Amino acid sequence: MKIQGYLFSGIALFMLGAAIVYGLWSKEPVGTTALFLSFSLAAMIGFYLVFTARRVDTGAQDRKDADVADDAGELGFFAPHSWAPLVLALGGLTAFMGPVFGWWLAFFTAPLLAIGLWLWVFEFYRGENQNQ
Repeated sequence: MKIQGYLFSGIALFMLGAAIVYGLWSKEPVGTTALFLSFSLAAMIGFYLVFTARRVDTGAQDRKDADVADDAGELGFFAPHSWAPLVLALGGLTAFMGPVFGWWLAFFTAPLLAIGLWLWVFEFYRGENQNQ
């Protein structure tokens, strides 16, 4: 996990340099802001991964003498299926169509987003996956 943290930290430093050079050279605020936001996103992910790597056991990817077989086994629990992302995507689609077709579309979007969020949060509290 430490390797991934260093990778994202390097990407963050590259984005910071690119944002500074782009901002000074072009004097264009939108692209400069986007590059600074990309820097901050990569820095947050890198910080999280490096910080978390200190608290968990060393993985096979962090050792130079590791084999491929050292990383075999169960990696975690993943949801088998879920309809909630589809409902949330439809809610996001209608939310972004709101400014185009009219703000009245927000009245249909809010319940769709609320239902999708409810399904996603409580998907393991009912049905066949209740005991997961």
